[in-house]
Amino acid sequence: MLTLKRNDKNRFPQVSTASLPDIIFILLFFFMVVTVMRSKPLKLEITKPNIQDPQNAKDRKLMAYIYVGATNKSSKDYKIQIDDAFAKIEDIRPFVDRQKEKLPIELKERFTISLRIDKAVEMGIVEDIKVALRKSKQQRIIYSANPKLEN
Repeated sequence: MLTLKRNDKNRFPQVSTASLPDIIFILLFFFMVVTVMRSKPLKLEITKPNIQDPQNAKDRKLMAYIYVGATNKSSKDYKIQIDDAFAKIEDIRPFVDRQKEKLPIELKERFTISLRIDKAVEMGIVEDIKVALRKSKQQRIIYSANPKLEN
């Protein structure tokens, strides 16, 4: 009798691709749940002033933000917001010191504070903030503004 032998050494079993969309959906869902956005909720309404020649910040990872504005557009009571909480002028120095402590020594001098200030805020508040930053030995300050549109 003649027996036929199959050559199974070179054959691989076929992979079912029916579950592939399910796997991709699960991975997509996993990364959507795990990803953390780094934005802080803004509790103030700020209208930035326009400037003629804007310069962009280089490294946003080495930057902290201080916001100054009104809680609503009709109010003239301006508040300071650091991270996601309202603050006083006295809270700026400890905030800057905490932010600098998190950085390695070689990056501390490149640490920058970005001031996002409403254009209607009085300069006295801005000067108080600058004095508090000077006391904490913070030398790099950026004032955020909108680029002026050419007509």
